[in-house]
Amino acid sequence: MFLDRDGVLNEDRPDYVYQLDHFKIMAGVPLALQQLKDAGFLLLVVTNQAGISKGIYTQQDMEKCHRYLQEQCGGLIDHFYFSPYHPTISESLGRKPGSLLFEKGIARYNIDPTTSWMIGDRERDLIPARLLGTRTIQIGAIEEKSEQADYSAANLITAAQIIFTH
Repeated sequence: MFLDRDGVLNEDRPDYVYQLDHFKIMAGVPLALQQLKDAGFLLLVVTNQAGISKGIYTQQDMEKCHRYLQEQCGGLIDHFYFSPYHPTISESLGRKPGSLLFEKGIARYNIDPTTSWMIGDRERDLIPARLLGTRTIQIGAIEEKSEQADYSAANLITAAQIIFTH
């Protein structure tokens, strides 16, 4: 299971989410993660964190948020993959819509992408998954409806139910 972070696991903000007092875990996320884990899924977060290269926050700030998320969700996430790059500063295949973050997880955990899922809130989250043959779900108040999405759901708990029925 590949999961975007901002907008899927925690509330997104236009000015980046890097402070714990702004890091709000979305309703139902701990339960949905537990259900997915109980169903046998590895849980891999793939997230763009461009604020690092822009000098807005540090990798340590991001890691504090990830530790907090793990604490609040019972340590269910198997790995966090992140890209610190911003396209106006430096190019990177690791930044979504590039597929390097996914490929790292696939190689490390010997994952078959065709039996996997990606849950994201934006088209750039879904493009690399589709290129790898991974099924996709777009969640949230979908401002930019993606043609890359196999399914859409209001939130992670609803997305988990879609996965369990397919």
